[in-house]
Amino acid sequence: MKILRKILIIIEIIITMISVFGNEKVNSQIINENKNLVKVGVLLYTFDDTYISLVRQSLEEIQKKNQSKVEFTFYDGKNDQSIQNQTIDMLIENKEVDLLLLNIVDIRRAQEVINKIKYANIPVVLFNREPLKMEAVQSYAKAYFVGTNAEEAGVLQGEILIDVWNKDKKTIDTNGDNIMQYVMLMGEHDNLEAIARTEYSISTINDAGIRTQELALEDCNWNREIAKETLGTLFLRYGNQIEVIISNNDEMAIGAIETLQKYGYNKGNNTKTIPVVGVDAIPAAQELIKQGVMTGSVLQDASAMAEASYTIGMNLVNHKPPLDGTKYKLDDTGVAVRLPYRKYTSQDRHD
Repeated sequence: MKILRKILIIIEIIITMISVFGNEKVNSQIINENKNLVKVGVLLYTFDDTYISLVRQSLEEIQKKNQSKVEFTFYDGKNDQSIQNQTIDMLIENKEVDLLLLNIVDIRRAQEVINKIKYANIPVVLFNREPLKMEAVQSYAKAYFVGTNAEEAGVLQGEILIDVWNKDKKTIDTNGDNIMQYVMLMGEHDNLEAIARTEYSISTINDAGIRTQELALEDCNWNREIAKETLGTLFLRYGNQIEVIISNNDEMAIGAIETLQKYGYNKGNNTKTIPVVGVDAIPAAQELIKQGVMTGSVLQDASAMAEASYTIGMNLVNHKPPLDGTKYKLDDTGVAVRLPYRKYTSQDRHD
């Protein structure tokens, strides 16, 4: 009996040791996994922007596929740089993040913001909203920008309108003067994307030998409701003189269409449709294009924007070259990756 009791005691000791060391191993694995988890603060200029919401959704999908690698926390700048600055200060002070993805509110204050981040030695990838001066990004070795060639969006808008003008000029040129009378809905007057889209859409049309006349250029802050109200005022002033509406983004384009429909236009009748073009090809715009209510848009790929920002950021965190393992190329500034646009019309769309 004594021998049996000793054997049982030894077995209990062995089981206990296995349990203790096994738990320590599991706990060690959990600690190591948490240690390897990259915590990313994603600072968005506003949660209300439809395109930016699509970028956020794409980042969330990336996180789902990489749960052991990355954790995103999203912060709403509410279109106020002081609020975004407070968030950055909080993240730096609490040492909460390994990486920042920054959709800056005020493109004129990029240097100020990057100086904060540089002092904290945190890698940062700015995306979508291009700083007014790229020197701000160049001033910090751990800072890069992911965006687009803004001129390309304007060129593609112009090409869409050239195509519809050449195919159906009799319907569009309502006064028969052989001049395209247009209204331009601009995002922000000092935003580089807005400026380039505005300039190149018109220069592309003119370069094709089509004369244009600007009836109005209005800053609508990328906002659907502002564009809707603005076009309401313009329509009362210009009425059927408006032959084309060019918008720096789809939200404003959709606002314009809502006003046109109030006056009986753009309801599917080709004889009473004013061509409207936008940028982003957001789902709502894609649906209007399919219905023949909106002429076209220029696709800015939200998932590609998210993927490039994430990939470059993770490379920086892991002390690798920013473009390591990618097919991206830096532009002449040495700090910016430019993603391509493509046309989205009833003929060009990719369903």
